[in-house]
Amino acid sequence: MYELTAEQQSIVNSVAKLCSQFDDSYWRERDENHEFPWDFYNVFADGGWLGMTMPEEFGGGGLGILEASLMLEEIAASGAAMNGASPIHLTVFGMNPVIKHGSQQMKERYLPQVVNGSLHTCFGVTEPDAGTDTTRIRTLATRTDQGYVVSGRKVWISKALECSKVLLLTRTTPRDECKKPTDGMTLFLADLDPDHCTIRPIEKMGRNAVDSNEIYIDELPVALEDRVGEEGCGFRYLLDGLNPERILLAHEAIGIGRAALHRAVDYANERVVFDRLIGSNQGISFPLAIAQAQLDAAKLMAQKAAGLYDAELPCAKEANQAKYLCAEAGFFAADRAVQTLGGFGYAKEYDVERYFREARLLRIAPIAQELVLAYLAEHALGLPRGY
Repeated sequence: MYELTAEQQSIVNSVAKLCSQFDDSYWRERDENHEFPWDFYNVFADGGWLGMTMPEEFGGGGLGILEASLMLEEIAASGAAMNGASPIHLTVFGMNPVIKHGSQQMKERYLPQVVNGSLHTCFGVTEPDAGTDTTRIRTLATRTDQGYVVSGRKVWISKALECSKVLLLTRTTPRDECKKPTDGMTLFLADLDPDHCTIRPIEKMGRNAVDSNEIYIDELPVALEDRVGEEGCGFRYLLDGLNPERILLAHEAIGIGRAALHRAVDYANERVVFDRLIGSNQGISFPLAIAQAQLDAAKLMAQKAAGLYDAELPCAKEANQAKYLCAEAGFFAADRAVQTLGGFGYAKEYDVERYFREARLLRIAPIAQELVLAYLAEHALGLPRGY
């Protein structure tokens, strides 16, 4: 692990102290009740943590993705897992396209509200029929005298029930009329107007304190001043958020793995079977040792990726590798924690089944492990494109 600066260590310590107010029973209840963790979110909002990567001129902390990653890892490691990390990380990377490409008026109007927690935004990219092939989206924005009118459908939109704004990717030019498939897409910071947007929650396996939704958009009016940057450049703007998102989620996977491993080690040091501690059995201890080694190694890659990003150096390979390795390491640790606890690992009261469910998500989102490998095969190894 890279040695942290005094400021970075202070972030870790402060976040851990805040998280200590919210124990596993808190997160277990929020998950079971499908209840957004408002009191947890407000503690971080009141402490100014939501805007740590935002420009200082808009009230943010002006810090880097590495500092944000340390915060989110510590949140996940506290036992909050994705239920605690997701509400926070959406504010960290979600507004990156606005920071880099929005008008000065847009930034002055919205960013201070994001920093203080009063404005909740979600990310509207994925569509049911497009999946990971973003160039196939069909949500259409039609130009009018007043701005645009948008109609379409989005899916897997996190936190939409709590949000008033959506960073919405649309098509303004049909795909078959563009020189490149990635042309002709436009990004908006649009209102989630209930008269034009129907939000339907998706029942899912885990991270149930944070809703995931389908959004049906029917002739939603969007003002011209709510367009992010130039028309037709939305996909390029979107790319500015992909690497930091993967780096942040990689650290969250490490945090979940740490929480699961901690619980497993404690149990292995207490549980007696056949007149001895189960931790003395190599069938228990060796997999946990492997989990520790994998978590530490994966975290090094994640920190390298964060450092490269903050130094404004190329980091796509490292960000993708970090996402892959951390997701695998976090899931392995969570799986071994369930196995270590045996039948109790399957019981909700011990929480490792919740870590397991949330660690599993990170092998799918924000991009499937297989697509990471496809990217690395093509761009890192120079092999023929396979998709």
